[in-house]
Amino acid sequence: MKSNKVLVNTKSKTYPIFIGDKNITSISSLIRKKLPKVKKIFVIADKKVPKKIFIKLRNSLKKYDVKIYKLTVNEKIKNFKLAYKLIEFLIKENFNKSDCLISLGGGVVGDLSAFVASLVKRGIKFINIPTTLLAQVDSSIGGKTAVNSNQGKNLIGTIYQPDFVLIDMSALNSLPKREMVCGYGEILKHSLILDRKFFFWLRKNGKKIINAKDKSILINAITKSCKIKSLVVSKDESEKNLRMILNFGHTFAHGFESAKNFSKKINHGEAVLLGMIMASQLSFRKKILPLEDLLLIKKHYHELNLPMNIKKYFQKKDINKIVSFMKKDKKNFSSKLNLILLKRIGKTIKPGSSIISDNEIKKLLYLNF
Repeated sequence: MKSNKVLVNTKSKTYPIFIGDKNITSISSLIRKKLPKVKKIFVIADKKVPKKIFIKLRNSLKKYDVKIYKLTVNEKIKNFKLAYKLIEFLIKENFNKSDCLISLGGGVVGDLSAFVASLVKRGIKFINIPTTLLAQVDSSIGGKTAVNSNQGKNLIGTIYQPDFVLIDMSALNSLPKREMVCGYGEILKHSLILDRKFFFWLRKNGKKIINAKDKSILINAITKSCKIKSLVVSKDESEKNLRMILNFGHTFAHGFESAKNFSKKINHGEAVLLGMIMASQLSFRKKILPLEDLLLIKKHYHELNLPMNIKKYFQKKDINKIVSFMKKDKKNFSSKLNLILLKRIGKTIKPGSSIISDNEIKKLLYLNF
């Protein structure tokens, strides 16, 4: 199978994303080439990472002084207490700015690991090896790091770019369908905000991505998503303007997740998919998105059985709680909600141009019950 490389070019750093199958065995040679001064490596890993992947990584790094920390992962571990514990360990072990932290896992591990790497001695080397489809196409790219606050998701963080990202397709072999659906949500988002042609390609190939895990189709979808996100990040690293379009559906999603206290009843990818259908409906209600495009989006959701029914996850009594958490989202202006809406499939409105009242959101949510 072919291997692909996508270059992310930001003001603070230029770095590559390597996309291939069973390429985790190349990690040692990549470190020697790109980070020749590394001597110590700290690996923060999800306990659920397939054993084969973990063994290959460990064997490839045997010439380095490696410390490993395995986590039982859920959204609640993204907190200051654990971050501080990891930072103290790295300082105690005398990790220098030239040493390296590797994240091996999904988006939660990546966010936490990058946050820690950015703070130890004002920044040590960082490599992200995302092992879920969601992390491979989204959170591993762009340098956002975060832990959660009691007031909401990802409200404490930094911008800290990795030195490189390594995507190994074989990590997806054991991924359950629910996790494939979650990752597909971010792939679909990239098509909706920036690439209409990609959306119609997904209409033909979505089932092959989610159900069949067709690797040739998958590598194309992952590469295309990485290119779209890297293009946006390269133009607006610190999320002051264009990068906000990547938040399409996410203000809703963070409200949904927070209202459920980050429980397993709804995970991030499902919340994003639900958030995007809500944002699409709102776009139509505001007379921005044509009905034809809204129907195309809904049809794609139905064809792939993607999460779109809010009643499956919430009751009417939850609406105030959802909106309360949405209002605390870091992208808002004052007490209004700053949402990204669609003009058509493949194009959003200008970031910051649609400020929505909480009453409008409540009305939309009520209409879905």
